[in-house]
Amino acid sequence: MDDISHLRNIGIAAHIDAGKTTTTERVLYYSGKTHKMGDVDDGTTITDFDTEEQERGITIYSAAVSFDWRDCRVNLIDTPGHVDFTAEVERSLRVLDGAIVVFDAKEGVEAQSETVWRQATKYRVPRLCFINKMDKTGADFDHAVATLKVRLGANPIPCHMPIGQENRFRGFVDLLTMKAHTFDPGADGRTWSTGEIPAELAEEAQKRRHLLEEKAAELHEEVMGKYVEGDPLTEADIRAALRKGTIGLQCQPTFCGSALRYVGVQALLDAVCDYLPSPIDLPPVEAHDPDKPEKKISRKCDPGEPLAALVFKIVADAHGDLHFVRVYSGTLKAGSRVINVRTGKKENLPTLYRMFAKRREQVKVAHAGDIVAAVGLKSVLTGDTLCENRGPVLLEQIEFPETVISMAIEPKSSTDRDKLTDALAMLARSDPTLEYRTDPETAQTLISGMGELHLEVICHNLERTMHVPVRVGKPRVAYREAITRVADAEGRFIRQAGGRGQFAVVKMRVEPFDPQRGQENFEFINALPDGVLRNAWLPVIRQAAQDCMRSGPLGSYPLINVRATLTGGEEHSTDSSEVAFESAATMAFNKAIEAATPVLLEPIMKVEVVTPEEYFGAINGDLMTRRAIISATSMRGQNHVIDAEVPLSTMFGYATQVRSLSQGRASYSMEPLRYEAMPRDLAEKVLGAF
Repeated sequence: MDDISHLRNIGIAAHIDAGKTTTTERVLYYSGKTHKMGDVDDGTTITDFDTEEQERGITIYSAAVSFDWRDCRVNLIDTPGHVDFTAEVERSLRVLDGAIVVFDAKEGVEAQSETVWRQATKYRVPRLCFINKMDKTGADFDHAVATLKVRLGANPIPCHMPIGQENRFRGFVDLLTMKAHTFDPGADGRTWSTGEIPAELAEEAQKRRHLLEEKAAELHEEVMGKYVEGDPLTEADIRAALRKGTIGLQCQPTFCGSALRYVGVQALLDAVCDYLPSPIDLPPVEAHDPDKPEKKISRKCDPGEPLAALVFKIVADAHGDLHFVRVYSGTLKAGSRVINVRTGKKENLPTLYRMFAKRREQVKVAHAGDIVAAVGLKSVLTGDTLCENRGPVLLEQIEFPETVISMAIEPKSSTDRDKLTDALAMLARSDPTLEYRTDPETAQTLISGMGELHLEVICHNLERTMHVPVRVGKPRVAYREAITRVADAEGRFIRQAGGRGQFAVVKMRVEPFDPQRGQENFEFINALPDGVLRNAWLPVIRQAAQDCMRSGPLGSYPLINVRATLTGGEEHSTDSSEVAFESAATMAFNKAIEAATPVLLEPIMKVEVVTPEEYFGAINGDLMTRRAIISATSMRGQNHVIDAEVPLSTMFGYATQVRSLSQGRASYSMEPLRYEAMPRDLAEKVLGAF
């Protein structure tokens, strides 16, 4: 693509089972990129190409595909819907210019829909809404649109009116052209008829058209002028207003259809070209000066600007990791050398690919706005910025949530111990929400992740892909520790045993700290006047304190949300060394933490249960026994919806319990919400058990 204005970088996101992957399959088929439509239930979809995805019938890894529609090149990323894999959605939305959010026509906004919407809002991603499954029993277009307003605070503007619902759904009225589109169910959606609006729907269609014109006028001054003067609004007027409103995050054009029954997908693709932005329609990306992080630098989406590219995903491979890169400015060339701004090191970039799910097409150059994959980078991590010598900048890092669940893992054969460590290191490069460590007391390897399914998939990967058979323990909560008050301490490391000795004194204050979005949960401040300590010791002291954060004083759980201030220190002209200051800083920090009244934190989960009315009381009562705080109850169609905040430690085995209480008719979803101090009596039980 030479003209960036015809490029669209978009994602498809939704709650699990809303139909994202099926929609993607239809998109690829109608764009001519594939000649046969895959099926999620058969495990034959293009983007769910991993064995684990095919067996489970869910998306686990985001997959990138490229295709052409009308005069646009579209880079599309299909993202997971299950909350355990929310990091895949997070890093995809970070680099996309637009998104299609898919909703179930019966359920409307569901729990993970809210999470996806919140992530898209955080990264200021313009959105289209697709009300899918209009043929499903209980489908209600108007109800689904209403939930967008109430639960998301969105401004959906319907551009379609469905013709029939549930098993009578056969097409839609396009409110811009005021034509009816009815589909031939036996033609894979390739053929449909466009005609006049059925007489029984004509009056309702006119009402909705008038509402569409009113909404469009609010988004565009010129269109408002015509509307106020009573001039008829043309199709072009409404499109221009909707495009302006979508890119400005003021509205979300909303469409209906049934991807499974092949209805409405082509209209959705037209909307991608008409309403979602190209890279040059968006403001220049904000970056930071690597030497002065407080200084902001803007980079336009222009191939002539200095290179700025973000590595947003890594697929680890023994033969060479595949790094997915979004080029924000400049030009990335195969065979060139780039600088990893985080490390300051130069990296060779021998090969570039354009991805089509698991297939690769080699390219020689990627311009501003492009999303490509690179092979050959060595010490590059997710979130790193790649630049050239000319004007390096540091792009905003990608944020990932804290892990909430752990389990012990060990190889079935002791000879595979090193192999397990290497395999976990490889998986952790791909997945920023996977953490692993060795427990210092039990020498067990512990892996931590976002949920039981997440850990299960990791263990299967170890066995299937990495060929390391493992034994696993029961999942357990990933607790954290924090401090509740300010405390000061001194660490003295003074040794003299003939010859040169060791001398360092460090005084440190610790206090609770509430990090801002995107900020680390540890902050170090040097409050010493110039000349008290040599500058060479300061990074050593900071690193020693940060290393201590890995293991708290109560149960060796990681510490979070601590600010450490260096308040004093002494050095010796000959006996001071890095080792001495590291030891003194460790002593000072640990003493201060113990004096700062540490507490055990437990993960609190946001839980949504959808249940028929007759089981509401039993499920509500069961939640209360799990220390739940019920935040809201509402109706969704005929079902009750319970929103609650529940400690994760009480939720193991809940899937079986909720099925038992409701005869299999209730469903639930759960996602991490925050860490919170645990009641003292329960914390003592946990610390006593481990």
